[in-house]
Amino acid sequence: MKQQNGKEYKYLLDSSAFFALFEDEAGAATVQELLAKAQKGDIIIFSSFVSYTEVFYVTYQEEGEEEAQRRVNLMKRLTIKRVDSSEELGLIAGKLKATEKISFADAWVAATAIMLDAILVHKDPEFEALEDELEMLKLPYKKS
Repeated sequence: MKQQNGKEYKYLLDSSAFFALFEDEAGAATVQELLAKAQKGDIIIFSSFVSYTEVFYVTYQEEGEEEAQRRVNLMKRLTIKRVDSSEELGLIAGKLKATEKISFADAWVAATAIMLDAILVHKDPEFEALEDELEMLKLPYKKS
């Protein structure tokens, strides 16, 4: 993998980045470019176990179980390293949840990016509370 100034290019995709990709929303092309770079070995992409859960349950509610399973299966085939829970990760997430105005799920995702020193790729305005904590690549937010 390529490095710049001794730093590896590591990214963490939030569930909102996956939804941008799956639903061809604004930002989908950016996610596709990152995935292409990961496939070539230029970068490493990670995703939290929480994002798999979020993609599954939101898709299940909106489009049914079959589509939810299809999306999770696709995520498993992408050049992405899944990061599962650990005590260290849980303590980082707990501290973020205790000190910041973010959801429980977003605390886990942000904690994963912090622990890995990865750039968080998202389109969730809730993460703005953590701009001083970690580097982010913001995809265009949905218009309300």
